[in-house]
Amino acid sequence: METAKTSLYLVPTPIGNLADITLRALDILKSVDTILAEDTRTSGFLLRHYQVSKPLQSFHIFNEHKALAGLIQRMQQGEVMALISDAGTPGISDPGFLLVREVLRAGLQVDCLPGATALIPALIKSGFPTDRFVFEGFLPHKKGRQTLLKKLAGEARTIVLYESPHRLIKLLEQVIEFFDAERPVSVSRELTKLHEETFTGTAAEALAHFQKKEVKGEIVVVIHGKKE
Repeated sequence: METAKTSLYLVPTPIGNLADITLRALDILKSVDTILAEDTRTSGFLLRHYQVSKPLQSFHIFNEHKALAGLIQRMQQGEVMALISDAGTPGISDPGFLLVREVLRAGLQVDCLPGATALIPALIKSGFPTDRFVFEGFLPHKKGRQTLLKKLAGEARTIVLYESPHRLIKLLEQVIEFFDAERPVSVSRELTKLHEETFTGTAAEALAHFQKKEVKGEIVVVIHGKKE
């Protein structure tokens, strides 16, 4: 039986260090007809570094609904595409889910390559249990945030969150409020980059640490589950 031709490849890209890309990822990017990129300027730098010269098309959270039908039609006509995000694996707190769903609904083949993502290194570096964990991505900024935090406070599994630099202090304050000042947390920022940092301690210690400095970079917060 002949294997169906892949129409869409989801290709992870480095979260910081440009060397963290697989040989297969580069082969795929050099072989497809079009590369869909969250930010063509950011992705253009990576692609030039690896001498990948394929047509780039913008595909991000603000245009994905409008672009879907046209992209599906092009794939149905035989065009092969790769989706990349600014960093890491597409579809993980980045555009990708809607496109994958619609491509599959159209009866086309999707392939996702393994590769870089920020949550796994941060989880493993924390030293917290990794056999069972829950990933919540970015918490809501306002509506439903406190309700979700109260629910997570009782979660026995390790909790992994993404957070922006300017909201980290607020998140740590809320962990102290809804969980416990002594709840172990691990905060990783700028993973794989020159100024990579991981701080692991109690929520109160983490808050004190990051209040002393200007917080920069992409951030992963790992919270120890409630001890039963």
